[in-house]
Amino acid sequence: MEMLKGTTVVCVRRGGRVAMAGDGQVTLGAQVVKTRARKVRRLKWDVLAGFAGSTADAMTLFERFERALDAHKGDVLRASVELVKEWRTDRVLRRLEAMMLVADLDRTLLLSGAGDVLEMEEMCASIGSGSGYALAAARALLEGTDWDAPAVARRSLEIAAEICIYTNSNVTLEEIGR
Repeated sequence: MEMLKGTTVVCVRRGGRVAMAGDGQVTLGAQVVKTRARKVRRLKWDVLAGFAGSTADAMTLFERFERALDAHKGDVLRASVELVKEWRTDRVLRRLEAMMLVADLDRTLLLSGAGDVLEMEEMCASIGSGSGYALAAARALLEGTDWDAPAVARRSLEIAAEICIYTNSNVTLEEIGR
């Protein structure tokens, strides 16, 4: 599974809360063309979704995922499987270059056009060019602090932004929780 350049999204679970954060940088080649993009969204059914990849591709995937969520009455796993099947088999969709993280209160899933619907077993997950940095920071903060999920997600992304040239510190953060 190839990591896409141009964004970082991290999802963190702790204490009955789920937080997803994404940076705001959009690059075109080696040039920054936007610094405040929203790559993380709170969808109906108390579902969070974030994307890494091209903006047009992400908009298409968000729309299709929301339709699948509605069709399956908010069941994130069934909606994810439906989206990925369509993504992999549709002649136009299979050319999309993106990855998604989706989460509800019970699970976090990584979705890709390669046919992946991976349920993350850890309390954190990430995608994008700064993924490794954000994931390492989130794991360390979950182990070494008592911070809540939103604080861990935000700081993890800020740390990634200090290291990854494709990630900035303009953070969009969404959360759901009990």
